[in-house]
Formats: sequence, structure tokens, C-alpha cells
Amino acid sequence: MSQSKEVFTQSLPQGVMLNAYPDSMGIRLADIVELLKRPEFADTFSLFYILPTFFHSDLDRGFSIIDYDINEELVSPDDLADLEKLGIQIKLDLVLNHLSVRSPQFQDLLKNGEASPYRDFFIDWDLFWSAHGSRHENGEVTPHKEHLDKLFMRKPGLPVLKVRFPDGALKTYWNTFYQKVDFAEITALDFAEIKELDSEQAQALADHVKIVIKDKGFLEAEDLAHLPQLTDRIIKAVCSKREYLGQMDLNARSELVWKFYDDTLRKLSEYGAKIIRLDAFAYLHKEPGQPNFFNRPGTWIYLNRLKAMAQCYGLTIFPEIHAEYGTGIYEEIAGEGFPIYDFFLPGLLIDALDRGNSEALKQWITEIVSKGLQTINMLGCHDGIPVLDLRGKTVEGEYRPGLLSDEHIDHAMQNIIDRGGLTKNLYGPDGRKIDYYQVNATYFSALGEDEPKLLLARAIQMFMPGVPQVWYLDLFAGTNDYAAANRGRTAGHKEINRTTLKWIDLEEGLQKKIVLDQLALIRLRNTSPAFRGQLEILPTDSQLLHITWRHADETVTLAADLRRHSFTVYRGEGDQREILMESVP
Repeated sequence: MSQSKEVFTQSLPQGVMLNAYPDSMGIRLADIVELLKRPEFADTFSLFYILPTFFHSDLDRGFSIIDYDINEELVSPDDLADLEKLGIQIKLDLVLNHLSVRSPQFQDLLKNGEASPYRDFFIDWDLFWSAHGSRHENGEVTPHKEHLDKLFMRKPGLPVLKVRFPDGALKTYWNTFYQKVDFAEITALDFAEIKELDSEQAQALADHVKIVIKDKGFLEAEDLAHLPQLTDRIIKAVCSKREYLGQMDLNARSELVWKFYDDTLRKLSEYGAKIIRLDAFAYLHKEPGQPNFFNRPGTWIYLNRLKAMAQCYGLTIFPEIHAEYGTGIYEEIAGEGFPIYDFFLPGLLIDALDRGNSEALKQWITEIVSKGLQTINMLGCHDGIPVLDLRGKTVEGEYRPGLLSDEHIDHAMQNIIDRGGLTKNLYGPDGRKIDYYQVNATYFSALGEDEPKLLLARAIQMFMPGVPQVWYLDLFAGTNDYAAANRGRTAGHKEINRTTLKWIDLEEGLQKKIVLDQLALIRLRNTSPAFRGQLEILPTDSQLLHITWRHADETVTLAADLRRHSFTVYRGEGDQREILMESVP
């Protein structure tokens, strides 16, 4: 981007941010509010990132949004008022790339077809690729190879969902992320209106249709070649038993979509949100001949339009993106005035604590400070641990090294897997796995369920530049939930790190030293004026990490030994030192 243009930089609030679903701790958001009122949580959190089951949703644990109205089963306006009284600002999601099949917009499209005002609200896959692809034997258009090879896939096969309309027409829509299509059991009674079939023929047809759907997942005219005069009526009867779930990509070429974004930002601000995370923003701009992931300049045009909208409502927006360090995308986004997620810290800390070496971590801290990057960092979160973000990358023929070598990244990945982590894959256009994407585990389990390691990781996070975001399950030293991960739901691997804590779990947790010590570190970061000042990394051997923050008369220091997994936090300097916390395994 041009260096001469004026860039408006958004500022993040100060303090520590809690991160949870409305029902992560207890049954409803009201239970979390009651927890935050307890003396153990006094002065700990100034911000709260509430995940999108806050809204009406149906898939992917909230990220398939039906509408942005409050989900009354989990959240009430009184909860939001109580958070405001506690001085806690909230952060919410705008899932930019997609909406649920069950959204009012898609349901109107299903009902009214071409007569729907939302006929261009979602991306008609075949229409999009009509001049840049050829029709495949199974019906949908397949992009020409030079276009297909540029597509970034989040699942095997083409990113599409076929939808049957009430008139029997079959249309293919762009569906980058999750989908689920179920049929209620097909019986002979479903064909009772087709008078040409006797009861025996209807039963034989029901048996045939069940086999086809089990094998293919859908029913087409070619599957009914033996009944050509009845095809349309049979398909209509079968489609009445079909239920779709899916995250349907929005067509950002439609001005109606932009009106929807504006209306949604206004609504989120009315809920009291101050920060809006743009989920899946990098997939929004799509154009034949370009990748469907962070293409330029289209992505920047969209982001700056959104930033201007957000300013009208007093909102700070920041884009959520995973990309290798070597691409430099994080720096490009920051250079346009946006805060960024520090997706590098989780993997850097696991590597540093496993190898007892702080050099890569120091390099990253120095870069954040020297380049003035505004970051939100975390250990764990609702998603996976993004170790591969640390990699280098060849860009325009030049290799840019990562924050860690491939050898150290592979070693960190294998350690987490050996400790029970599950992997998330990326796919090529041919459906073959091409790489790991993330590894799913609780952060405590990723560290080998070693309490001194977890406490040291939290201490380092609290001394990092940026806004520390704390995943509720990390705070309570949660372990991998294999039962949840194995239940077979869409994206079930992520459920390994989303255990709902009942009130008895919270009461027991608040008796544990590992929990209370983390809260003490969080309270220090949230309240000490030193963290509004300057950060300095003191010169040490590679196994040590000493970080000092200074502001006015307040100074706090973390002195950590990454090999022994011990640390001291103290206030003041020289003879005036006051030890605030010591951890010696």
C-alpha cells in the first residue's frame, strides 16, 4: 500500500479481556456475571469477548449466525447492564463472510426464489464461475484449473452446497465453511400423493431413495431413470424431508449486504460493544483469477469501507486472520491502522517452555514494540493453537524466515499431539490434505498438564505488549475433553477445549492455587499503571526472560527462568524491590 496516504489508526482499550461463551461457566451469561462479582475476581477483567452464541445461531458453536438478535436462552439485557456497572466493556463478532441457511435472508430466498429481494445476497456458484469454468457431470460448474488452483480450501472438495428450491430447481451456492444436510427417514407414505404408484412400488421406491441418499447425500433425476414421468414429483417429495445447515457465503457485490453490515454494526454498538472482531473477513472478497483469501486490493477496499462504518458507531474493528509470519500479512494489516491478533504467542510460548529458550520470544516482543503493533494476545481460545502461523514463507520469489525454524515448529506440533492434541487440516483443490492448519487442545494439556509451566506462560502473557485475552478454561487449568471431541458433531475436534464448567467446578477451581495465582497476575496487569508505560527487555542468557514495565513512579518486573519454569514478579527497583509473587517448582 502507498506510504504517503493518511492512515486512521484505531486504538484498543486498556486492561485484561476474558474470553468465553455465554454458557461456558454455568448455564447462562448471568452466571458469569455473578462469578465476576465475587471477591476473587475483583479488579481482574476490564473487557469481555463474548463468543457468538450470544446471537441466534445453529452450527459451528455460534459462528453460523441466523440473526444478530440476542439469544434470550443465554443472554439478557440485564446481563449487559450488569457488565457495564462492573466497568467491563464487551467485544463481539461480526461474522463477515457468511450467514446461516436458516437466516431470514436465505429462508426468503428458498421460499421466493428469483422473486426474493435476497436473490443476490448469497453467491450463486454456477453464475459466479459461468464464464470461467465448465459444467461438471454432476451438475455444478467447476472453475478452470488456473482458477481452481488458486482457491484456498477449508474442507475437501469444492466449497459448495446444493440447494433444492420448492419448484424443484437445484442451485449451487458458495459455502466455504461448514455444512450439514440431513434427511428425515424416507417411507412409502412420502409418495402417497403420487397415484401412479401402488403400495408395493412406493415401498420399493422408498428403499431405493434411502440407498441413493446414503451413498451420495442427495437425489438427482438420473437416480430415477426408471421412473422418468414421475421424477419431478418424487424429488419434490424427497426434498420436503431434507434439512439444511450451512454457513452460506455472502455476496459483497450486493449493496443489500452492505446495508446489512451497517445495520449489524449499529445493533452491536447498542448492545454496548466497543470492539468488533471481523471473523473470516479474508474470504469475503472473491474474484475470478484471484485467490479467495486476502486478495488485494479488493480486501482492503472492503476493510476500509467497514472501518468507516464502524467509526460512525464508535467501534474499533479488527480483522481476524491466520497466515504464516513470513507472509508479513500481520504487518500489512497493522500498517493500515488495524489492531491485530497475536497468533504467534501461543506457539512461541510452548516452544520456549519446552526448550527452555527465550530468544524467539524476545525477537517477537522487540518487533511488536519497535513497530508499534497493536495486538490482542492469548494462550488458548475457542479455536485451535496456531503453531504453523510461526512459519516462514516464500513471497514473490523471496523466502522470508519465520519466528521459529521448521524443525522447532514440527517439534512443538508433535509435542502437543503426543500430549493428546488433535489436528485440523488444510486441503488442496483435489481434496487431498496439504498441511496441518491448527492443533486442538487445551493450553494446559498442550503444556503437558504441568502447573508451573501454565503459571509461567500466564505470567509472560501478562507482561506482553498488547491486550491479554484469557480463555476461561485456561484460567481453570482445564484438560482435554476427549468425550466432547468424539461426539461426531461438525468441527467436533474443537470441542476438546470448550468444556462447560458447572458451578461446582468453579467453586472447586477457586480453591486451587493455580487458579488464584493466575487471577493475581491478571489483577496486577489490569490495575498497575506501569503497564500503561514503556516495556524493556533486560539483557539475559537465552534461558532467562526479564521484562520491565515503567510508568511515572510505578515499575514492575518479571524475572523468569524458562528452563526451570520459575519466576519472580516484583515492584520497584534496587533496594526498593517488593516481591509480589514467586513461583519455584
